[in-house]
Amino acid sequence: MTYPLDDSVHQLDLPQGAIRYRYSGTGAPIVFLHGALCNGEIWRGVVPELAGEYRCIVPDLPKGSHPFPMRADADLTPPGMVRLVIDFLDALGLERVVVVGNDSGGAIAQMLAAAYPERIDQLILTSCDTFGQFPPRYLKPLRPLTFIPGLGSQVAKLWYTKPVRSLFYWSIVKHGVEPEVLNSYVAPLRDPGVRRDVVKFFRGTAPRHTRRAARQLATFTRPSLIAWAADDLWFRRKNGRRLARTIPGATFTLIPDTRTFVPEDQPIELARTIRDFLAANSTPHAIQ
Repeated sequence: MTYPLDDSVHQLDLPQGAIRYRYSGTGAPIVFLHGALCNGEIWRGVVPELAGEYRCIVPDLPKGSHPFPMRADADLTPPGMVRLVIDFLDALGLERVVVVGNDSGGAIAQMLAAAYPERIDQLILTSCDTFGQFPPRYLKPLRPLTFIPGLGSQVAKLWYTKPVRSLFYWSIVKHGVEPEVLNSYVAPLRDPGVRRDVVKFFRGTAPRHTRRAARQLATFTRPSLIAWAADDLWFRRKNGRRLARTIPGATFTLIPDTRTFVPEDQPIELARTIRDFLAANSTPHAIQ
């Protein structure tokens, strides 16, 4: 079961620009943070499995697959992205939420929990950037190119070409992506403003952000789950285990038969894992 591409799309005007988002269900709020070069559609198979018990909120973050550019002066570095998420929560009146992150969305979730622990009810991370791996090792050689005027946009545009697109998504999705969803991921890159936005984010990635978050998460006391992809080609399993050891009381588990984009490959299994974890660690919520 999935929700269609045009289902219940809403928009918020934030200081950084307009953010498109969807929400489904009622109950305790869960906010899903996706990675780069995808959008909220990555959670389309997870949300329907949880919306019967939770209010699922899925923003399209400005990471290259967002439908329209942010303001030209928007801070879209990783710390700026954390601020954007906080502004998003404030605009929705959400004081405390469950956060689920994948890929670079997991890095943002770590930074969010480290900087604003009072806003996090529970933290759930799937395969993602951690410690010294931000950006991912395979993209790290491209980062210096983004500092050359005009070249960063051309690098981002490569993801719209079939060879690069095919290799990239093959490496992070084991079982493929439906054509209409894949188009929603890559078509926005035709817009120079969208390319500018994703270059801002990519240029701002640096290990100091994830390392600082890890140090702060050593005192994070909310229930945490690390649900790693068993067949990940991008993010090392040992880093997931290390993160689980770093966060007090965190649980580590493997999701079988999936690469980095766990919500694409195994949405039902991921939803079941999330549901079981939340049920075992349920707490009162200030906002329903």
